[in-house]
Amino acid sequence: MSDRKYRQRGYQQDSGKPEKDKKERPKQPSGPRSKHDLLGPRTPRMVGSVTRARCSTCGAVLAPGFDPKGNCPRCKADLHACKQCRHFDTGARFECTQPIPERIAKKDARNECTFFEFRATIEKDTSPAADSSVAQAPASPSTPNSARKAFDDLFKN
Repeated sequence: MSDRKYRQRGYQQDSGKPEKDKKERPKQPSGPRSKHDLLGPRTPRMVGSVTRARCSTCGAVLAPGFDPKGNCPRCKADLHACKQCRHFDTGARFECTQPIPERIAKKDARNECTFFEFRATIEKDTSPAADSSVAQAPASPSTPNSARKAFDDLFKN
């Protein structure tokens, strides 16, 4: 057993033992570098954004260049109505952020408001056509046996 309680260097007078030689660090190999070192880290695929117009009644995406004075192609709701306007706000006076002289009672009915601007939202573009480098998932299996086979194929070497 050692006569010292703690073995850290410099705690007490060293006992006269010779110091161990410091080991040199091994040198980096000078061979070819990996692809990751040459190219650097991969940049992540960022999801793009797209401006879309939707019907506020049914949520259908309206085609670019739609007629704002027309009707929704899916539910036939009027598009030139307060509910479709970007200034519509249920917390504001007369439920509009613009200085309108009087309240419009039916918010989903067609009106001739001069402040009307169709509401367009900025959404994440998650359509599969947006990124063609991602492989498409295979179709879902039609029978339980093919589902089992597909599961077993995942773990084959």
